[in-house]
Amino acid sequence: MGKIRIVFFDIDGTLVSFKTHRIPSSTLDAVAALRRHGIKVYIATGRPVQFIDNLGELEYDGMITVTGAHCFTREGHVIYHHPVSRQTVDRVADYLEAGRDAYPLICVCEGELFVTAVNDEVEEVARLLDIRMPAVRPASYARGKNVLQLISFFKADREKDFMPSLMPDCVSMRWHPSFTDVIADGVSKSVGIDRVLAYEGIPLSAAMAIGDGGNDISMVGHVPYGVAMGNACDALKQVAAYVTDSVDEDGVAKALRHFGLIE
Repeated sequence: MGKIRIVFFDIDGTLVSFKTHRIPSSTLDAVAALRRHGIKVYIATGRPVQFIDNLGELEYDGMITVTGAHCFTREGHVIYHHPVSRQTVDRVADYLEAGRDAYPLICVCEGELFVTAVNDEVEEVARLLDIRMPAVRPASYARGKNVLQLISFFKADREKDFMPSLMPDCVSMRWHPSFTDVIADGVSKSVGIDRVLAYEGIPLSAAMAIGDGGNDISMVGHVPYGVAMGNACDALKQVAAYVTDSVDEDGVAKALRHFGLIE
């Protein structure tokens, strides 16, 4: 089986098809085989817990969620938790409530989430991810709450306007042209991986990560066995040690077989 002892999987476009919103049977079988061989399986996703309802019967040992801001075991033990600062939450709320060039925001709080406004782009992303639209609330509802992520619906060319002024202590983890996942600076999937490895007592040299989007670049480039899906963005493919086929062409199973982890 080689020396790989743990594999980190992105969800959307890696485990779950954007076309079917399901995990291919080949992927379910491959991941189950990993765990039978004693290899740990962790989910590593930009999704908050409230949006993770598409894994079906997938077997796993824990999760890195909100692009690394909240990591925990299958049993619920919290490994790492890093929210956005209260000052940034207040700045964003002030700006959006003033109505000056306001943009829709899905605010991911601990235990709940809400959206400040719904437009065509928000509805399109909800369909893409096959998620239920959260409740609509004013931005002020986030004040005083433990906020893990600000899913901000502005395009890449507006980041220079919004990030330094409203969210200077945060980073943009964009994987879709219509929105970006904004999290606290110093948080990423690679940071989540390091926290999980320390908890599990596994060295980085024994880690594999598989992904497809821009927010997977940090983790795929961080581990020695980084895999890009065939449907991955070009920037991710450039940092990957191996490029497999797409999620709809059994890419996960083929990658695990390439590295000798499954038969």
